[in-house]
Amino acid sequence: MLPRYKSIQSPVGQLILVAREAKLAAILWENERLNRVRLGPLEEDSRHPVLNETERQLMEYFAGKRRRFELELDFVGTAFQVRVWQALLGIPFGETRSYRDIAIQIGQPTAVRAVGAANGRNPISIIAPCHRVIGTSGSLTGFAGGLAAKQFLLSLEGQQSLQLMF
Repeated sequence: MLPRYKSIQSPVGQLILVAREAKLAAILWENERLNRVRLGPLEEDSRHPVLNETERQLMEYFAGKRRRFELELDFVGTAFQVRVWQALLGIPFGETRSYRDIAIQIGQPTAVRAVGAANGRNPISIIAPCHRVIGTSGSLTGFAGGLAAKQFLLSLEGQQSLQLMF
């Protein structure tokens, strides 16, 4: 069975929600980089229950009514990537961590660059909050949805004092 997808409009632009069976597999950005997340062929399904529930929870989040997502996730990647993505789920709403913090958390303190690369391939943006990962200096660094979207998400969560790094 092919993964199902649904497009939605959000305050950070169009998002493409993708489900495999009964789990969320991806949230892709409007200007998604080709092959950042490998999914293969997809089939549109605007009535898929996981996609509709994801949309509902995202809209609550954007409206300031949700701080935590309650969805089953289907991370597909290397063992290292999955460990990084699982670590992202532990970053509390309204807080940030550095790439170094994540590397230390997963027990590989010298893997800061690898953590950055895995963070950049996070297939389930927003839900697995890669936007909460910042540079060691406190600056905003790369984000698949663009730095303006990252700033928006952090501002929504109360982190308004961070600086953009270009």
